[in-house]
Amino acid sequence: MRKATAIMTKTESGDKNGGATPSQLIDARIDELKDWRGEVLARVRALIKQAEPEVVEEWKWRGVPVWERGGIICTGETYKSAVKLTFAKGAALEDPAGLFNSSLEGNTRRAIDFHEGDEINEDALKALIRAAAALNMSAKAGSARKKASG
Repeated sequence: MRKATAIMTKTESGDKNGGATPSQLIDARIDELKDWRGEVLARVRALIKQAEPEVVEEWKWRGVPVWERGGIICTGETYKSAVKLTFAKGAALEDPAGLFNSSLEGNTRRAIDFHEGDEINEDALKALIRAAAALNMSAKAGSARKKASG
């Protein structure tokens, strides 16, 4: 059994934020919310890490938590009435539990809006996270094979 470890990286945005790592910035965002949105963001973050232990946390676009593995898996934005988990390649993912409930019209992204009091289908969300990471990793492997044979 593999030991789950948090992978923290310092990015360009980290240098602009007093040297704080993306993970520290996400911690601070969760703490500053002080309401149900912070609790939901913390919960989905924990589920992402459980589903994909090698996930890399980033802080992009002036304050958006991003989880990556072989590319962006999803972002976690907070709004007044929702916590939005946007999957970068969501349109290419199977969603048998019907979690996607936002950004359904696009050709690429799909999102899940969590509202106050919503139950999180943890098993289905973790399956979606794993599928998104697998899609990223398969695309990355495919492009590496093309470069090697080209």
